[in-house]
Amino acid sequence: MPHPTLLTQGRIGSVETRNRIVLPAMDQNSCEDGEITDLNIAHYEARARGGVGLLILETSAVAWPIGATSLHQPALSEDRFIPGLKRLAEAAHRHGSKMFVQMCHHGKTAGVDAMQDREQLVPSVPLPADENDLSSVTMDELMKMAGLTGGKRAQQRAATIDDLVWVVDQFADAAERVQKAGLDGIEVHAAHGYLISTFLSPHYNLRDDEYGGSVENRARLLVEVVSAIRKRCGSDFGIIVRLDGREYVEGGITPELSAEYAVLAESAGADAIHVSASGPNSMGVGFTNGPLPWQPDQYLGLAAVVKQSVSIPVIAVGRIFPDAAEKHLKNGDCDFVSMGRQLLADPDLPAKLLSEKPDRVRTCINCFVCVAQNFWDGAPICAVNAELGHYDEGPLRLATERRKVVVVGGGPGGMETARVAAVRGHSVTLLEKSPHLGGTARFSSLTTPMNAELVRYLSTEISLLDVDIRTSTPVTAGLLRELNADVVVVATGARRERPDIPGAGLPHVFSGDDLRGLLTGDDPAAASRLPVHRRLMVSIGRSLGFMSSMDRVRSMSKRWMPIGKRVVVVGGGLVGVELAEYLAERGRSVTVLEEGEKLGVEMAHPRRARSLFEARNHGVSFITGAQLTGITESGVSYLVGDETHTVRSDAVVIASGVHTDESIAEQLRTDGFDVRVVGDAASVGYIEGAVRTGYLAGRSI
Repeated sequence: MPHPTLLTQGRIGSVETRNRIVLPAMDQNSCEDGEITDLNIAHYEARARGGVGLLILETSAVAWPIGATSLHQPALSEDRFIPGLKRLAEAAHRHGSKMFVQMCHHGKTAGVDAMQDREQLVPSVPLPADENDLSSVTMDELMKMAGLTGGKRAQQRAATIDDLVWVVDQFADAAERVQKAGLDGIEVHAAHGYLISTFLSPHYNLRDDEYGGSVENRARLLVEVVSAIRKRCGSDFGIIVRLDGREYVEGGITPELSAEYAVLAESAGADAIHVSASGPNSMGVGFTNGPLPWQPDQYLGLAAVVKQSVSIPVIAVGRIFPDAAEKHLKNGDCDFVSMGRQLLADPDLPAKLLSEKPDRVRTCINCFVCVAQNFWDGAPICAVNAELGHYDEGPLRLATERRKVVVVGGGPGGMETARVAAVRGHSVTLLEKSPHLGGTARFSSLTTPMNAELVRYLSTEISLLDVDIRTSTPVTAGLLRELNADVVVVATGARRERPDIPGAGLPHVFSGDDLRGLLTGDDPAAASRLPVHRRLMVSIGRSLGFMSSMDRVRSMSKRWMPIGKRVVVVGGGLVGVELAEYLAERGRSVTVLEEGEKLGVEMAHPRRARSLFEARNHGVSFITGAQLTGITESGVSYLVGDETHTVRSDAVVIASGVHTDESIAEQLRTDGFDVRVVGDAASVGYIEGAVRTGYLAGRSI
């Protein structure tokens, strides 16, 4: 077994888990009036069925609606909420998982308090003037977030001693309700800028009474909460404390300070410490510093520091993949591993590892689509798991009639259609005109390597499902008749147009399709646009097989690329932003011209903020409000307002002009076939849209 330590039993206090995989609390926003709903049950039961050792219910408000961040989060403030919690316990236990409840008072982020005209509790006022960069956020997103409080501005007040006594009682009462519901324990949320964490933070806590100043005083509220829960619920009830291992703000919590707090929490009765991170500027790049990491293993070092100071188990989190989890568990850096977004992408991950089928894991591609929904109280969705947030649709079922389905196009939308149709028992043939599966996702893996994981997963699945895969095979009506196609699903992607301006057809001006053909070798004709010496290098690379692997192309392109040093990218959407960073990393001087006022709007805003930050760090220059007027052999002209500007360039890449394209579908309908259209051919939605529409098409046949 490749992951024996990860899959061995673990213990948190008196609670024994079947493995060391944890689903951390991730908001689903599916509750109604604080009550657990069938959607909540379906979400957690899917992950229990998939083999997760410990489930932690999303952040639940101990005094709901007071101190709550959402009207759609679970509530723990009254006995009427116990039956719903009991249903959760039964669902988890039915499949062998243990389940805790994360409990919280949201303090300065309690949006419901602002909505209902209550002052938010904080350690001291005024709050520090933390940076809150909104530059990458669209007006539509801002309006959705403002709607959560009815447009009301939050007000804060410093908590009194009586307030804190009340807070401790609310936590203890809530824990008792969780215990009565038959759940296995609770997690005290003392991280991420919520009430308890602001008391722990030297940045936010400026009090001079017994709840401020020294380490012990700042930890007093946490210690009192843990002690009260232990006294109320006894020794057989599990208590986890979630701490920030680092607070990304001046004067914030450090790893060493976090370790001191962990020791105090253990002394108060905690059974485990769950180490995360946080920081302000949640609308900008700060969100991907903490609490949502953008790099693999981002917080593992923080957990390792805490682990050296306590004798109770430590739970690590932060984009930890199974192989890394196994290594760090063996090294003693932690005792359990949380896999949040990964278990949203694939609830069956533990079962697949246990059956020694890691190649069948549907890996999270780190696009932040899921967590972005929380900012406006929406249920999470997933770019690669089309079922997340749609449990009301019910599970996939075998088709009542087996049909011959032909899918045209081997990108994510086509492969997901083929996968789902095959799961449902149809006979499926997939036609792809290029030599490779993956479509634009394969090409985009150059700039976004995790996209290759989706191509790998879907390719593996359709192969195992005996889909008849035919690459280098364009669709024709004759072939479809030969295959006796009952249904044809067209997933051929979007068309890309060059701008109608002087110079757009010059040899050094590349469309996205040109660039893809050039770098991947799928279209040798693309090299004809190059000077002779570069054309020769590309030809040699193709003949030696260097372009057959995107990993190899990505590595080799750091040493040589067949385009000049000064590059202008036209279009600052998702494709343009990621391509600009890729080129800048490879020594190109890159300017991006975007006609609109915002960049990367197709990205989830946490990913957008991070991508723009990284691109600018690599020297990319972004110019918004830029209307392209002409291209010459040495430069690109554009208007900003009434002023004309020119930027020098050796190469121009057109990353705009993406349009739906149903031309193939229309022709096949004319030929008499029953045709469905998915992905960008029908509506430009990139990977998320392709996978979702492909899933629905496969489900509907």
